[in-house]
Amino acid sequence: MFTITAPDTTQLAQVRDKINHKTKPLGALGQLEDIATQLAMIQQSDELVISQPHLLVFAGDHGIAQHGVSIAPSEVTTQMVMNFLAGGAAINCFCRTSDMALQVIDAGTKLEPDDHPQLIKQRLGAGTADFSRQPAMSRDTVTQGLMYGAEAVARVHQQGCNLVGFGEMGIGNTSSAAALMAALLQLPAEACVGRGTGITDAQYEQKLSLIRQALLQHEAAFDDPLSILACLGGFEITQITGGMLKAAELQMTVLVDGFIATAAALIATAIQPEARHYFLYCHCSEEAGHQRMLEHLAAKPLLDLGLRLGEGTGAALALPLIRAACEFYNNMASFSEAGVSV
Repeated sequence: MFTITAPDTTQLAQVRDKINHKTKPLGALGQLEDIATQLAMIQQSDELVISQPHLLVFAGDHGIAQHGVSIAPSEVTTQMVMNFLAGGAAINCFCRTSDMALQVIDAGTKLEPDDHPQLIKQRLGAGTADFSRQPAMSRDTVTQGLMYGAEAVARVHQQGCNLVGFGEMGIGNTSSAAALMAALLQLPAEACVGRGTGITDAQYEQKLSLIRQALLQHEAAFDDPLSILACLGGFEITQITGGMLKAAELQMTVLVDGFIATAAALIATAIQPEARHYFLYCHCSEEAGHQRMLEHLAAKPLLDLGLRLGEGTGAALALPLIRAACEFYNNMASFSEAGVSV
């Protein structure tokens, strides 16, 4: 479905040598040096460029939400989609601040949003099935969702975008992400399930019980990542996964946001391990289990701000740091250029 190759590392030593001879002590720019090195491998260029960066927010609803495992009902997903389109959400603010284009994609909300010039409709249905009782979706729906996500990325790539971030909106999607994490990493539910955007103790126990039930019910079908996605996934998570894989195939840089987006990255790398070379992890979420997911992916996030919102907010906030890494790599003088003795 996707053909992904790891970046050519022939010039890795030269890239590191260039960074090491900048007017600074060795390693003094920390993770910015890691970012610059990764971007140099992805772009295969002497000069790093961030071109037409985009943030794609995918929205979808979850059947599991009917059990009250979130602080809000499913209708809020569509209400927030309209807020994104009106420019009033946190992600709108941060994209404006970071000079990042924003696109909103309806992957399958319970209530279909009104048409809007800035809304892309790629609906897989009116929300997934309740995965505590039956598979969230069919295997064919997973395939269609991956293709929809890939098409969204291909469109922005054709506009000149070489860096794409992924955000999401979906009441109940931390339940789906936690279940996916538990199945993929073969962990008990309690190691993966958190409180989302702030549920009560009773809601947490209900959420944990339902995910345990789902893991037991579908265990025999956990043959591969796509089957796990069909059993436990969300329409927005599926399309994000396809988008990430397409971006890696196109050798774009991928900004991975928080818990939900990292669950998609976990699936994407399980499908195509070489995709990992194109992923930059933007922040460490407050959601329980996210740190463990990041450790499994050997990911070192750029920010730790106590975020637990989703929407791609961490990706938008991380973009200025990535631009800073490009700037120092391109324009910071070397010791010889600056006439500085070492």
